[in-house]
Amino acid sequence: MDLPIVVGVDGSEPSLRAVDWAADEAALRGAPLRLVYASLWERYEGAALAQGLGKPSEQVMAEDIVRTAARRAHLRRTALRITTAVLPEEPEYALVREGHEAAALVLGSRGRSGLAETVLGSVSLAVAARASCPVIVLRGSHDSQVSHDSQVSHDNQVRAGKHGRVVVGIGEKATDSAALRFAVQEAKLRDATLDAVRAWRCPAYESTDHPLLAGEPARLHERHAAEILEQALKDAPDDVDLRRRTIEGPARRVLPDASREADLLVVGARRNPGHLGLQLGRVAHAVLHHSTCPVAVVPELV
Repeated sequence: MDLPIVVGVDGSEPSLRAVDWAADEAALRGAPLRLVYASLWERYEGAALAQGLGKPSEQVMAEDIVRTAARRAHLRRTALRITTAVLPEEPEYALVREGHEAAALVLGSRGRSGLAETVLGSVSLAVAARASCPVIVLRGSHDSQVSHDSQVSHDNQVRAGKHGRVVVGIGEKATDSAALRFAVQEAKLRDATLDAVRAWRCPAYESTDHPLLAGEPARLHERHAAEILEQALKDAPDDVDLRRRTIEGPARRVLPDASREADLLVVGARRNPGHLGLQLGRVAHAVLHHSTCPVAVVPELV
């Protein structure tokens, strides 16, 4: 059975753009698309979707939201197999549970709150920190475009990736990385270049003022980063256009910088099955807040 791409919808513009992205992802994989609305409140509290449906916001119900999202996905990718679900429960728990039988979860950067889109929504953050499957959060401008389709509003619709590049952050775990495997798959699906990035730093206490030794600590750290990178990529398939990059700086700054010319940024998040709290890590947390392209957080079991 093909595992679906699951997308969380709530009627907000970010969630509808997530539907676009998820529809494209499902089409690339030949997978079904599942649209999930989860809330303890039945009515929609925003104005954007209500205006598009020609209804007062208090009349827009959960069924309207998933119906509109399904129509949008079908118009974008007509051959998709689409299922929908309306679940009367907290979205964080419902989406994490849906992820147990999903190829990936796709979420907007924020939901129907009034926060600016540069602020990551609590649902996206909680799901990325708990899900057992890859979670893709749409960040940045999403390469929006305007459509004048009379049947459904496509304002701020997602375009296909324009950079032809997937970036993956390489961590200390040099072998058997789920994040790297996911990034390789995404690069192959998109016929894109895969940039494998290893960030490195030279601690200040290792620097020296002697002119003959000033550069040696930095060279040692960079060489170590290159060795970790080579170890991680030793089994990478030959049919991927792979680029190795070692970049000086903290990963939480290096990777968001690399996202500026990428269609997808992939990072790993270590998961301890015996731990019930949020398990995200500083790097994944930072890129989810500061990346300028969609971010895939891939669980790495420890």
